[in-house]
Amino acid sequence: MSVRGVPSPTGTGSDYAELSRQVKQAGLLDRRPTYYTIKIAVSLALFALGWSVFVLLGRSWWQLLVAVFLAVMFTQIAFVGHDAGHKQIFGSNRANDLLGRVLGGLLVGLSYGWWVDKHNRHHAHPNREGHDPDIAGKAIAFTEEHAAGRRGLGALLARSQAYLFFPMLLLEGLHLHVASVRALLGGTRRSPKARPAEAILLLAHAGGYLAALFLVLSPVQAVCFLAVQQGLFGVYLGCSFAPNHKGMPVMGKDEKVDYLRRQVLTSRNVRGGPLTDFALGGLNYQIEHHLFPSMPRPSLRRAQGLVRAYCEQRGISYAETSLARSYTEVLRHLHAVGRATAPSRPRLGAEPRPVDDAGVA
Repeated sequence: MSVRGVPSPTGTGSDYAELSRQVKQAGLLDRRPTYYTIKIAVSLALFALGWSVFVLLGRSWWQLLVAVFLAVMFTQIAFVGHDAGHKQIFGSNRANDLLGRVLGGLLVGLSYGWWVDKHNRHHAHPNREGHDPDIAGKAIAFTEEHAAGRRGLGALLARSQAYLFFPMLLLEGLHLHVASVRALLGGTRRSPKARPAEAILLLAHAGGYLAALFLVLSPVQAVCFLAVQQGLFGVYLGCSFAPNHKGMPVMGKDEKVDYLRRQVLTSRNVRGGPLTDFALGGLNYQIEHHLFPSMPRPSLRRAQGLVRAYCEQRGISYAETSLARSYTEVLRHLHAVGRATAPSRPRLGAEPRPVDDAGVA
């Protein structure tokens, strides 16, 4: 069998072993303590600055600008938590997990244990039906089979999902908070001993966040601040993750593809410079990140040339595009998937017109 739209791979695990050897010899998996010390210090300082300005402004509608700034900082803090979850920062798993729980739970309000479990399953089976939790959501249908099985309101949502995708991201922040609480209440598959500590961190975050809003602002201002800050946090986070795999080939549940091709063929890089690296938290090097999840963020750009050349030598498609183009490809994919729910009803008395491969009558 083959990944949909991609010729059947013929490589073996040795292809990845050779690439891994080259990456290690280049020192690209070495820890980058100076980079992360500066990154974490600056991120925490800006996070604290945002809340300091919030307190100083008091009851003012200028606070909505602070809400925008804190939406950005929530996402930047989450990016560092992502790196900790992949053991990119410290050599000690315990230190990475401690940092991840503090950043994720206390500062952002997300369950680190729940996210790591979910994200590890995604990394093991990217874009694989029945295995990747990132394409198994109930709101958006990412495969035609998923869309075709919907009825009623679900089918209507699927048919319109290309138009609703970005507006729905406004609710992504709220969704992540709710999912974190549900995971802790229902139990997680990772680090059950850490659940009480994570619950305390989430409660501290929620209590402190809401107390700050309703003590400093008027009730109306507090609600507006919450809507803007959490809504833009969801949009920013969603827009950072969407280009990575959406619209790329999807693997069937039982398809067998070697590790190198499984990670490369289902991932998409986003072209850009240092600003793109900062804005997307290094996730724009999705291919390199999926091949080497523990590679420190600043090493991903250096690894790109090596990985791309290696893929070209073996005839493996290496996808890279601009940020705008990646969103276009995502929306086209969602639109094509949504059409699977459209009823096929020819007009009365008229012969159905043939449809070509592009879906044009």
